[in-house]
Amino acid sequence: MPGDRAKDMKARPDGVANRSYIDGLLSAACDLAVGIDGNGIVTSVAGASLGSSLQHWIGSPISDVLTVESRPKLDAALETFRKTGQIRRPVELNHEDGKTWEFPVRYDVYPGLQEGETLLLGRDLSLVAETQAQLVQAQMSLEQGYEARREFDARYRLLLRTVADPVVFVSVSDGRIKDLNDPAATLLGSSREDLVGAVFANEFTNRGREEFVEMLVNAAISENADELVAETRRDQSDISFEPQVFRASGERVLILRLGRHGGSSTAGDGAQAVRGDLGGLFANAADAMVITSATGTIQSANDAFLEMVDAAHFTDVKGRKLGEFLSRGQVDLNVLIENARRAGKMRFYSTKAINEYGAETSVEMSATLISKDPDAQIGFVIRDTSRIESMRRTQMHASEESSRNVMELVGSATLKEIVAETTDVVEKMCIETAVNLTRNNRVAAAEMLGLSRQSLYVKLRKYDLLSRDGSDKD
Repeated sequence: MPGDRAKDMKARPDGVANRSYIDGLLSAACDLAVGIDGNGIVTSVAGASLGSSLQHWIGSPISDVLTVESRPKLDAALETFRKTGQIRRPVELNHEDGKTWEFPVRYDVYPGLQEGETLLLGRDLSLVAETQAQLVQAQMSLEQGYEARREFDARYRLLLRTVADPVVFVSVSDGRIKDLNDPAATLLGSSREDLVGAVFANEFTNRGREEFVEMLVNAAISENADELVAETRRDQSDISFEPQVFRASGERVLILRLGRHGGSSTAGDGAQAVRGDLGGLFANAADAMVITSATGTIQSANDAFLEMVDAAHFTDVKGRKLGEFLSRGQVDLNVLIENARRAGKMRFYSTKAINEYGAETSVEMSATLISKDPDAQIGFVIRDTSRIESMRRTQMHASEESSRNVMELVGSATLKEIVAETTDVVEKMCIETAVNLTRNNRVAAAEMLGLSRQSLYVKLRKYDLLSRDGSDKD
């Protein structure tokens, strides 16, 4: 057969036919074959998949169709080939055509058919490059997902560690503790490490695993479930549960907030937040008492408060802002909270309480900062003053004098002048009232009046009220 191939080569009439025959062989053997002369000029281009579309390379320097980083690699490979007649390994080059089309090719280097010619036989790596790009993208997505998961896990751990309430996560499928915080472990009389993975029902006396979990799930999905109480196995103390159920990764999980069981009242677990001998005072006091977070969110309330706002149960007000039950809303609440946080307490703040049906009741409020921790709580005592409201009058002698001056103007001044004087009287009365209610807190007074702080100072100076009480509290 080699002899027949030689005869065919000799039988061809000219070099053109011989070149076509060689190009056919190269097209079958590789994706791209490029012939270059000693000066780096492309002399021929052939190939099954790429050769037909790259004929315009012929006559151009090979460097013109290579990316910048590929040119030194080709020069080094050609220099090695001319010195040794071979290269150790194929060289991978990136071609660019028209500055918009870039594709990688892996070349082997061979001697050409003509003197001084070098033949580059290449395999198209576009599919490999695309696969590599997809793998890199997938790896980046995995890394991003992993970082997001780590961030979420860090937040979860921090929240579980810093929350003051005892919290336990229990798997519904097997009744085992998935996780819990240190307050919950202390309440159950053990350590967190020993309790993770333990059967939750075994931590209580006379509780079966399946029945106990089913009871907690039913309580979580029921709107009017009775309070759940169980006795701990280690110290025989009564524990109450606030269950909620959620689904994570196809598995149902119970999240339980635990608390020591105390006396029962309409306020329920509202009074439970107050410990020791003061619990009875809190629950049965004649005056309304409320404990809120540092932002005014109701955490506990007694029966007197529920009666004042016509709430049937503590759950109707729990988690709501105390400002929702005050006539001036958040303005009243901000004044009370700011003064409590600044001075530790505030007394005799007069406002009106609003019940669930919009009825108003005149009240007098006191606020006390319970602790100065980041998770500080504020206690409020609210007293109904509607019966003695007529006995209290705000001292506004200057305003009363102004009112008499206005009446004396009738007949001696135009209506426009009288209206202007009356407007000044009303404006002064309003400013004096706001300053008195906020105990000369200029920031709170400006917010209550809907003015900017600068505008309030201008009006205080106008009515000679700037030095009231001898100090500037803001």
